Amino acid sequence: MKNAKIFNILRYIFGVFLIIGGLGNLSASVPFGLLITFAGIFIFPFVWKLLGKRMSFARWLPFLVPLLFFIAATPFVPASSVQSRTIVVTDETDATDSSVTDTPEATPTETPTAAPTPEETETPTPEPTKEAGEMKVHFLDVGQGLSILVQSGGQTMIYDGGDKNTSSFVVSYLQKQNVTTIDYLISSHYDSDHMAGLIGCLSAFDVKNVISSDYEHDSKLYLSFIQAVADQGLTMQHPAVGTEFSFGTGSFQILAPATIDPDDSNKNSVAIKLTNGENSFIFTGDAESTSEAAMCASGIDLSCDVLVPGHHGSATATSWDFLQATVPEYAVISCGKDNQYGHPAKDVIDKLESMDIQVYRTDEQGTIVAVSDGTTITWDQEPCNDYTPGEKEDQGTQTQKAETENSSSSGTNAGKSGKSSSKSKAAAASAGSSSQITATPQVTETPQDTSSTSNEEMVWITATGSKYHNKNNCGRTDPSKASEISRSEAESRGYEPCKKCFG
Repeated sequence: MKNAKIFNILRYIFGVFLIIGGLGNLSASVPFGLLITFAGIFIFPFVWKLLGKRMSFARWLPFLVPLLFFIAATPFVPASSVQSRTIVVTDETDATDSSVTDTPEATPTETPTAAPTPEETETPTPEPTKEAGEMKVHFLDVGQGLSILVQSGGQTMIYDGGDKNTSSFVVSYLQKQNVTTIDYLISSHYDSDHMAGLIGCLSAFDVKNVISSDYEHDSKLYLSFIQAVADQGLTMQHPAVGTEFSFGTGSFQILAPATIDPDDSNKNSVAIKLTNGENSFIFTGDAESTSEAAMCASGIDLSCDVLVPGHHGSATATSWDFLQATVPEYAVISCGKDNQYGHPAKDVIDKLESMDIQVYRTDEQGTIVAVSDGTTITWDQEPCNDYTPGEKEDQGTQTQKAETENSSSSGTNAGKSGKSSSKSKAAAASAGSSSQITATPQVTETPQDTSSTSNEEMVWITATGSKYHNKNNCGRTDPSKASEISRSEAESRGYEPCKKCFG
């Protein structure tokens, strides 16, 4: 009897609980709420007895009581959770209007996960745009000259190529860096210690763009250069100051020359600012203080991380005003070891030291490589920070001996602006300019002159070989594929003497 009474009490308790649960679930699901409510009513002892006498299934109700109890209890959690999720996603204002009992349980759990998501997706997006790709800058050791190779984003730039003695080195160095195409070939000016090696590059690689200064130089080497450009089907570009070019993962901007000086090729040097993300480099060729002053007055931002002091560290360049405008962290001086010009000059070295600028020198460290990732610059070696100047006074770098002597017998015509070579020669010929008339046949007749001096010794080359020979059938050389040119021309293109022919 006691067990029967206890069981009846439990029926009342479970019945009430189920009724409450069913009524509570009517808002979520009307059929489900009614089912639970009627189940609670059926559990009451007097209803149970009534149904037990008339319905045979009533005997299964005791087994269903626990199941119905948990079914009635569980909907309270998911129902409120569903409400809170719809409130957060659809409209935040509805959350305050909904039931007070559900909101405090759901809102703290859902709000922290939903709110940060838009902030986390927006924060990283600017970072990839700020971070540039890799840009590698090679300062080649070309002795008393200048040559800089830049690689970035699958593109290649060569800024100056050293003299004819290092032309083959420049070509081979580029080949070792897997260079096949030069996107930008820049000749700062037409002095041999900057331009000669570019002739070899024009012969060895596919070149897309040639940028140079808008003047003419009265030398055979210059004529060879413009002929090599023409052989590639290219036209020399003379962009104005401020012109920007996209390059690799960065860009470069023309800084000089603002004007052309017909009497001083150094002042006509093409200077550029190379930028990769937050890093920048400035190359000035042989630009001197007058050109530097024009750059400072241009309004262009000259600040940079790396500066190549103009004219190999000559005292005629790297003025105080220019240093204060560029404020570089590093300076890379390209000059020859124990050169006869005393580069770098004491005045320049003292300025660099006083500003605590870290110094690299090709005369002491050889080829130097810097790598920019857009934010930092790493080097393949530590700076030497040797602030020791050269021993002799600066005398410039006009090293075109034989060429200058040959072309200046009728007077020098170092520069003319605004005219192409062919047009200038035609105009000079009609006006009776003897200097231009004598310069013209040097391009066409030099390869055919067999009675020239030792400087015009004729040799044989092949299109696929790297050596020049004194006979057209040396070794495996095919005479039908060999061509005869001057030895100086062969060397300027990067060819080396054959050991069999020249011992």
